[in-house]
Amino acid sequence: MNAHQTGHPDAVEEIEEVLAEEKTSMLRQPMAVWATAIAAVFAFMGIGLVDPILPAIAKNLQASPSEVSLLFTSYFLVTAVAMLITGWVSSRIGGKKTLLIGLGLIVIFASLAGTSNTVSQLVGFRAGWGLGNALFVATALAVIVGVASGGTATAIILYEAALGLGISLGPLLGALLGGWQWRAPFFGTAVAMALAFIACLALLPKMKPAAVKTRLRDPLLALGHKGLRYTAGSALFYNFGFFTILAFTPFILGMDAYGIGTVFFGWGVFLAITSVFVAPVLQRRFGTTPVLIASLLGLGVVLLVIGLAAGHSVPLVVTMVVISGGFLGINNTLYTELAMGVSDSPRPVASAGYNFVRWMGGALAPYFAAQLGEHFGEQVPFFVAAVSLMISIAVVLIGRKYLRAHEPHGV
Repeated sequence: MNAHQTGHPDAVEEIEEVLAEEKTSMLRQPMAVWATAIAAVFAFMGIGLVDPILPAIAKNLQASPSEVSLLFTSYFLVTAVAMLITGWVSSRIGGKKTLLIGLGLIVIFASLAGTSNTVSQLVGFRAGWGLGNALFVATALAVIVGVASGGTATAIILYEAALGLGISLGPLLGALLGGWQWRAPFFGTAVAMALAFIACLALLPKMKPAAVKTRLRDPLLALGHKGLRYTAGSALFYNFGFFTILAFTPFILGMDAYGIGTVFFGWGVFLAITSVFVAPVLQRRFGTTPVLIASLLGLGVVLLVIGLAAGHSVPLVVTMVVISGGFLGINNTLYTELAMGVSDSPRPVASAGYNFVRWMGGALAPYFAAQLGEHFGEQVPFFVAAVSLMISIAVVLIGRKYLRAHEPHGV
């Protein structure tokens, strides 16, 4: 999108025009895009699925919050590392086969997670789940960007819409099933991913392996581009704040699975709305970097307020969590678009390098937040996360001159 569009039409008219334009371009998509996007919704449900049942898992398996937080850590750590091999795999066997392998692994490990009798088993199966997630998610983004009509910007909005919808539905499904039995959400996910597997198998056309094979080192070499490196570095600290909210907040709400699920459903809906409709409007009017900095600052303030309210006002915590979803939706769209367009690397390679770095934030935050909460009080994790957001802003400010689309490598 053009960050320096001339003219300043009335804000309401601009929003209406953008919504009409995005709706038209997004609806006119090949069947392969819709099949992949629907499967992506199911895949992203797995991120927030365990959120409402974290306290129940801790209680039933006699585990501490930090032990249960390893469900996120193992999942995202394996997802991050596996990003480095996704391009190598998909360029040799094709996108469709890679997607199907990823979905198949999620079905297997989600089912096994439902049979766990110890936290260690559950953490291990979530790690396997993370491998399947990496193979699917990285390839899904590349497939959608590669075949969607309407250009890269429309494809990214579709991808972020799937992410937002999946993240919002995940806690809801986790609450509905987890309120009955804490194992049920895992089996429910396995069924959903099996349906996604069948949909992709039936609807996706055969995809030939890439003419140029991706080397294992290519994602790391892609990070040699300063623009992509600054984008990924900022996203790492941003994701630390993101997953502090997602993974630690359930322990301070004092609610059952239904209550936690409702809170994070609202959070996810707000995230989906801003990622699809608000982020493009703000980006066109003010430019990518200014909007990203402002949104990161807003999220940092929200984290600070959550920290001050923790242990004192559950209604204020709930309000701030839902509001945080709005900032998260804007940030997700802007970061993804930057990662896809800031460098001259092929999109799958740039995506792999970027996701390798940023998912490390998702791996580190849950465990560190739980440890900080257990040893220093439930307010401290949110204060640390707010500081992490300030670091994220600093990285953007330092590297802002490199955050321009398709600059050559090494600028």
